[in-house]
Amino acid sequence: MIILQQILMGLSQMIVYPWLALIPAIGFFVLYRMSRRTIALVTAIAWAIYCVDEYGNKLRILCSGECNIRIDLILIYPFLVLLSGAALIGSIKTLRAAKPR
Repeated sequence: MIILQQILMGLSQMIVYPWLALIPAIGFFVLYRMSRRTIALVTAIAWAIYCVDEYGNKLRILCSGECNIRIDLILIYPFLVLLSGAALIGSIKTLRAAKPR
């Protein structure tokens, strides 16, 4: 439970600094290039879209004035966390299987 709280606190920093969402986007793209797992590419794209969405909200382009109440994050954060976990597990399994013993 403490780990989940730390993850959510880290994600909340991306509201203030939306460019931070590019870090996992780039990381998952690199993971895709190494493992060729489609889920890693989908995860990289999802993080990049989230970055654009956060910038849109921060600049008040995608919200109409009251952006402080972010109900959308109740769906977005669990989706990103679960997708990221699945991409990590799938890519690591692929990389381990391809590794010569």
